[in-house]
Amino acid sequence: RVKATRQRTPDLSALPVEEIEYTLPEEERVCPQCSGEMHSIGHEVRQWLDQTARQASPKLLLGSALTYCLNQWPNLCRFLEDGRLEIDNNRSERSIKPFVIGRKNWLFANTPKGATTSAVIYSIVETAKENGLNPAAYLQHLFEQLPNIDIHDPRQLDQLLPWSEVVKERCAAPANKRA
Repeated sequence: RVKATRQRTPDLSALPVEEIEYTLPEEERVCPQCSGEMHSIGHEVRQWLDQTARQASPKLLLGSALTYCLNQWPNLCRFLEDGRLEIDNNRSERSIKPFVIGRKNWLFANTPKGATTSAVIYSIVETAKENGLNPAAYLQHLFEQLPNIDIHDPRQLDQLLPWSEVVKERCAAPANKRA
C-alpha cells in the first residue's frame, strides 16, 4: 500500500511555456530563464518523482505513470536546455495528415517506382510549406531549373533548395498563407 502524504507538489504552472513555443522566431526561442529558474523547478520535480516512485507500486497506474515520466526525463531535460526544441510533434503530425487521410487512394499506385515518386513529391511540397514557400510556385521553379543545371554541381543544387535566398524571393507564399 502507498501511504498518502501531504507533501508540496512542485508548481508546474510556473514554467514559461509561452516563451518557447515554436511560433516564435528562432532567436527568441531560447528561454533566458532556462539556466536558472527552470533548472531549479526541474530539480524539484525530479526529487518529487523519485520520492513518489519509491512509494508507489509499479503495478498501479500511478506507479506506471511515474516510471514513464522518469524514463522520459532525459528528453525533458534536453527540451529545457534548448528552447529551439518543440515539446510535441503536432506540427509534423499536421503536415502528414492529408497523406494519412488519402492513404487508401495511394494503395493503388501501379508500381513501387510510382509510389516512391509520389512520396518524393509529397516531401518536396511539405518542405516548401515549412519554409514559407508557395508549393506550386516552388515546383514550377524546380521543373524550369532542373533541366538546365548540372545536377552533380552542389552549388547549383544549393540554389534550388527551399531555404535558398533565390528560391525564397521567387516562390514566397503570401504572408497570410504561411503556417
